[in-house]
Amino acid sequence: MVLPNFNDNLKKYAELLVVTGINVTEGHTVVLSIDVDQAPLARLITEAAYERGAKEVIVKWADDELSRLHYRNQDLETLTEVPESKIVEMNEMIEAGASRISVRSSAPDALANIDPTKIAESRKASSAAFRPMMEVTQSNKVSWLVAAASGADWAAKVFPDLDSSEEQIDALWHAIFNSVHLYEEDPIAHWAEKVNTLQSKADELNKESFTALHFKGPGTDLVVGLPELHRFEGAGSTNARGEVFVANLPTEEVFSAPDANRVDGVVVSTKPLSYSGTIIEGMEFHFENGKVTKVTADQGEEVLQKLIEQDEGASRLGEVALVPDASPISQSGLTFYNTLFDENASNHLALGSAYAFNIVGGTEMSREELNAAGLNESNTHVDFMIGSDQMDIDGIKADGTAVPVFRKGAWA
Repeated sequence: MVLPNFNDNLKKYAELLVVTGINVTEGHTVVLSIDVDQAPLARLITEAAYERGAKEVIVKWADDELSRLHYRNQDLETLTEVPESKIVEMNEMIEAGASRISVRSSAPDALANIDPTKIAESRKASSAAFRPMMEVTQSNKVSWLVAAASGADWAAKVFPDLDSSEEQIDALWHAIFNSVHLYEEDPIAHWAEKVNTLQSKADELNKESFTALHFKGPGTDLVVGLPELHRFEGAGSTNARGEVFVANLPTEEVFSAPDANRVDGVVVSTKPLSYSGTIIEGMEFHFENGKVTKVTADQGEEVLQKLIEQDEGASRLGEVALVPDASPISQSGLTFYNTLFDENASNHLALGSAYAFNIVGGTEMSREELNAAGLNESNTHVDFMIGSDQMDIDGIKADGTAVPVFRKGAWA
């Protein structure tokens, strides 16, 4: 590594993930999912968690090369089998209230040229089997965090013009550290202030009680209905134990749940989407009564089509998020080919399941009550980016009044 003070900054990053991200305290169980090329960071995260009083840290390794080998050589029946032992383990982690950290450094196109049917069916089976874990995270019953680390293949995609792999990896680490404000004198204190700032913006939107949002931009004219009791949220969340955590590092968004039955119009993507190891570009979605009626893409259309066919809810929206074009990640000028970063440079929507906490009392509602309130149900949740410096958004009141929310990609 030639990045100045890299080891010190990596340690600071691990502490930020543990303290601000999942807020480890005495007696917690932590499950860390991380790529094999990030062993040094995994050790630092584990050390930081134990220093904060964690009872146990369970590390689960991921590897792109092994994933490719499995997909190429296993038949469809094998790929769609979920061992009972994994279900038992999931239920044990739910019972323990385990905090979860996912740190990925995968290449955006790690599964390019793999049979899309194999990928789609495997994901479908896995999503259905692990639905209980998805539900406890999406209702904030436990603390959870998605973060990233610099990997060689991913760095090469983001910085193709740099001469060496080492330079590319360093450049991506620098971009990651910058995006999570690691270079601040006290990153943890900075994030505490940022959480408050984003929540204040969410509170402003909640006071308006909009019934819909109207998005307008090049190729986009979309009305997204909002449930009667919807709530916009910022960066901070609170789990069932009353502990505050930040589920995404970085984050620049305020977001809510759409009414899954009231989305109409056309929306086009403004950034590539990396999904299932495939890059999808130039997406266009047509919605009627909440459902995607037509979808096209310049690249990766077959994978996108299989995504929206995964289950009934995969063709409806589960999230609407507002991010100004002036966000630091947007102004970096980088396309990360990674949703965690690109979604925080742009307004975005998500196909699939909604977050229960995005409606008043939602975390205590049954699935049937959430559906009746308009929240989407699905085994998937996939964000795609739609914002730009040309986007206008109006909030629509119950009496039809339009209130400017965004103008030319900025808060109005």
